Amino acid sequence: MIDDILLEAEERMAASVEHTREDLTTIRTGRANPSMFNGLVAEYYGAPTPITQMATVSVPEPRMLLIKPYEQSMIGEIENAIRNSDLGVNPTNDGQVLRVTIPQLTEERRKDMVKLARSKGEDGKIAIRNVRRKAMEQLKKLQKDGESGEDEVKAAEAEMEKVTGKYVDSIDDVVGNKESELMEV
Repeated sequence: MIDDILLEAEERMAASVEHTREDLTTIRTGRANPSMFNGLVAEYYGAPTPITQMATVSVPEPRMLLIKPYEQSMIGEIENAIRNSDLGVNPTNDGQVLRVTIPQLTEERRKDMVKLARSKGEDGKIAIRNVRRKAMEQLKKLQKDGESGEDEVKAAEAEMEKVTGKYVDSIDDVVGNKESELMEV
């Protein structure tokens, strides 16, 4: 039973790290990255649909993205979704494809992006700590109900602390990598 609690907690912590990693890909750096459109949706015959399911996104140059819709009639919807997003980019429409030029980030904008990255990292750490808290409560309940001995629960709690530290460190690494990517000129 203790092993199940620890295993479930570790899986949920790994999922939190992965979610934080994916969340950080939406933060725009000075380079073109197709994953910056992962969270954007546009109207597709009345249903909100991710842009990545409506078009191919390629990177022909380091500072340019090329978006080619599968249906030409959707080019306006995709253009509006990008323009209305908080990415700070302006697509140009030539009738066939959308070209999105990624502008150079100013120093002030870079610092804002670093703050945003740290905030998303902190959210990930909070999720990990919540998983730890829940697992600790389950371990205490096992001990209270007499299903496990005090020594076993203490050992499991120590293991939980080690696992929590490992995943918090991996979030710090992910955020640190994103910060260095953002501050790179």
